[in-house]
Amino acid sequence: MEQLLHYTWKHKIFPLHELRTTDGRRLEVLNPGIHNTDAGPDFIGAKIKLDGIEWVGNVEIHQKTSDWFRHHHDADATYQNIILHVASEVDKPLYYPDGQEIPQLQLEVPSYVRDNYAELSHNDCRPPCRNVLGNLSTFLIHQWMTSLMLERFEERTRQIMQRREALDKNWEDTLFVTLARNFGFGLNGDAFEKWAQSIPMSAVGKHRDNLFQIEAIFFGQAGLLDVYYDDDYYLRLQKEYRYLRQKFSLTPMSSGLWKFLRLRPQNFPYIRIAQLSMLYYEQRLNLSRLLSAQNLNEISALLLTHVSDYWRTHYTFASQPTKPVEKMLSPSSIELIIINSVAPMLFAYGKYKSDQALCDRAFSLWEQLKPENNTIIRDWASAGITCENAADTQALIQLHRNYCQRRDCLRCQFGYEYIHRTPKFLCEGEKENG
Repeated sequence: MEQLLHYTWKHKIFPLHELRTTDGRRLEVLNPGIHNTDAGPDFIGAKIKLDGIEWVGNVEIHQKTSDWFRHHHDADATYQNIILHVASEVDKPLYYPDGQEIPQLQLEVPSYVRDNYAELSHNDCRPPCRNVLGNLSTFLIHQWMTSLMLERFEERTRQIMQRREALDKNWEDTLFVTLARNFGFGLNGDAFEKWAQSIPMSAVGKHRDNLFQIEAIFFGQAGLLDVYYDDDYYLRLQKEYRYLRQKFSLTPMSSGLWKFLRLRPQNFPYIRIAQLSMLYYEQRLNLSRLLSAQNLNEISALLLTHVSDYWRTHYTFASQPTKPVEKMLSPSSIELIIINSVAPMLFAYGKYKSDQALCDRAFSLWEQLKPENNTIIRDWASAGITCENAADTQALIQLHRNYCQRRDCLRCQFGYEYIHRTPKFLCEGEKENG
């Protein structure tokens, strides 16, 4: 497997005897180079010695030398200046354009690496590497989770910057869409993002002092005013939206995108849209206020939204009125929005402005918030990896989604420890099951 050969080269898992190229030259690997995930040679900036002479350049790796021709590298100028070709099976010579032979190293993947990787790849444990976690140092675990936390912020930043590009580079609109997405709390996240992107905020801004008109646009763009209900408030919203839709040439999204199955009424899209309407109307949260907020309490206060009178007694349009309830965001919901919207926005804006203080504030928010509680975190806890705060849980969520689910163990520090171990451990209960 070529991936494992890459891994063997990257981590210099070489035989104990002296390395020699296929033409007999003594080989010393000073630096395997940087693994290139884009087009071009597999490792760039490698440094080797051939018979004592230092070479610096790129290295290409294949399972067989003949794969060089199968991938048409012989006709690609990008590969005509490599300093070494590595293969598990060197089945033919390679030549530079001037006719000189390209140095080749025949390198085998150690059997224990193959076996451990195969075992890890097919483990049904959750997480698959759980049997080595108890043997890892606290320092190693902390170091890897810190890297994952930063990776999580960087990934969120890329998503936010993509939204910003789609929104004519408007940061206020980007904040609204990012916030709206997380009002979907997972199940309706995609629908809320599509909904928010469909709203021309410049048009809504002309009616910002009128909550009724804001609700008309917000519910209308959600496709939730497209049927008939014998409900006075609903019919007035519907009429207002028809007028505003024509005025601003609006196109509503399909109401079929909203999910209600297994949702508590408090989490229905109707209530979340009503809360966002009030948040926008009161101008409680905008980029300026977010940047000015100095601590967690101040940020939490910005998210203390509620609903208009109609929604205090309803969960859907035309439903039977209930006892009046404020329907504010719960403390746990506010924490999730800070974790998934506010902190990433601060980090992204800090990166954009080259303001390390904002990035540090984003890190600090995660560190101040209590750990999340979900299936992913509980699985890691059962394997011995516990979390002290939201920064830890976000790191483990990143690990689960970007490594474990993809079985990308070769890039994982825990996977590295598993693949390099010598004793063979079994999943709990595996021995009993034969």
